[in-house]
Amino acid sequence: MQALDMAGHLIRRLHQHSTQVYAAHTREAGFDITSVQFAALDAIRVNPGIDQAGVAALIAYDRPTIGEVINRLVTKGLVERAISDTDRRARVLRLTPEGEAAFERLLPIVRNLQEAILGNLTRDERTDFLALVKAAIRER
Repeated sequence: MQALDMAGHLIRRLHQHSTQVYAAHTREAGFDITSVQFAALDAIRVNPGIDQAGVAALIAYDRPTIGEVINRLVTKGLVERAISDTDRRARVLRLTPEGEAAFERLLPIVRNLQEAILGNLTRDERTDFLALVKAAIRER
């Protein structure tokens, strides 16, 4: 079996392509937000008051690294940390007004770049592909 026939190799290549497309489109639109930062913003937007561990779990990212992702979003003024009302030791996260605005401007760009990532597939192939990827990463 050649590398070009191995799932891991093909997934790595698709990830490289996806990352390059995301970076090019978001930079072109004037954003300095990585795809992981975007995923974190989305998780926080949908779950205001979530903690860092919750964000890490939602976007399948390791807990130590998510701290740096959140620190960058705080530094950029897109996310704020606050002391939890229920556990004074815990810090909860919310988007700032700037974070909300940035997410709303970035969301259509990210939606549109999906075409560039999977542009070689027909609509039916995209549907099948997404279903298969979701099945492949589903936890057992």
